[in-house]
Amino acid sequence: MNSLNSILLEGNLVRDPESKTLATGSQVCNFTVASDRFYRQNDNMEKEVSYFDVEAWSRLGLACSQNLKKGRGVRVVGRLKQDRWMDGEGKTKSRVMIVAEHVEFKPMRQPAPDAKPEPAATEAAEQAPPVF
Repeated sequence: MNSLNSILLEGNLVRDPESKTLATGSQVCNFTVASDRFYRQNDNMEKEVSYFDVEAWSRLGLACSQNLKKGRGVRVVGRLKQDRWMDGEGKTKSRVMIVAEHVEFKPMRQPAPDAKPEPAATEAAEQAPPVF
């Protein structure tokens, strides 16, 4: 019997995604999502930001590499994956990342009214956001 391992994350990319094609021909795209959490402490609203590494494979990875840019909002459904290894000093290291199974691209942000829009940004903003 499998254990439950599922995550839903919503936030914005903190940098442009990094994409590569492996020797096997598989596409992998890595990106980091910042997710905000607001809470009240005493009489003040506080903001906490968490950063999550996401990995998308195959067609989903290709779609992410073609459509995502720094600042774009996403909703990611996936699973958690833990990598473990030994560093050069023999210490055990680990990291947890999200392996995406579904990514929803949020609409592109509209430029400020007084800013000159870039042609590519305007065209992308007019299109409906793709869902994979």
